[in-house]
Amino acid sequence: MCLLLNCKLFLNRLSGKLLIVKLKCRIEYKGYLISMDGYMNIQLVNTEKYIDGTLCQHLGEMLIRCKNVLWMKSV
Repeated sequence: MCLLLNCKLFLNRLSGKLLIVKLKCRIEYKGYLISMDGYMNIQLVNTEKYIDGTLCQHLGEMLIRCKNVLWMKSV
């Protein structure tokens, strides 16, 4: 439970900032965090999709389910 609270505090501090999210399937998304729900699903805007470090697509706004996330970091 403590780890979950620390993750929520981490994400709340990053609201409006650029975030990199790596999924379990090795795809990375880079975008600005605009919201997060109680399950830690995250919503990004101005999102870009990267596969093996190469920009593949500009996606705009998207929602990422927490269960697919491998790691997240602030840029």
